Amino acid sequence: MNLEKVIFGFFILLAFTLNFGFVIGQIDIAHQHDVNELFAAIVVNLIATVIKFGDRTQVGALHLATSLVADLQLIAASLVWWNALYITQVGMTPAITTTIVSLSAGALAANLVSVILLIGETLQHRR
Repeated sequence: MNLEKVIFGFFILLAFTLNFGFVIGQIDIAHQHDVNELFAAIVVNLIATVIKFGDRTQVGALHLATSLVADLQLIAASLVWWNALYITQVGMTPAITTTIVSLSAGALAANLVSVILLIGETLQHRR
């Protein structure tokens, strides 16, 4: 067992599960989507992105691409949230909440691809 691969897998799976936890719930009801969970998903995704920079393989490039997409989507979701609360001050309307959750669902899709790549890569390794 390689500690580096355990840490790599841990952050990929944690990013996926935090992202899933934020997205789950009715898409237009703000109180079902916690801002702290979105923040945690962003932080863990950024950590996962940094970890993925070391891999120079084709699969590593795909891992990095999925992570960058997830980062972009989650940061966009947080900017929409921030804009609604502090710039336009319209608050968390169903339309704003739907936009935030939709962007986060896009990040969830990217994280799912990353998890599938990790599983596929793991299954290809022979002892």
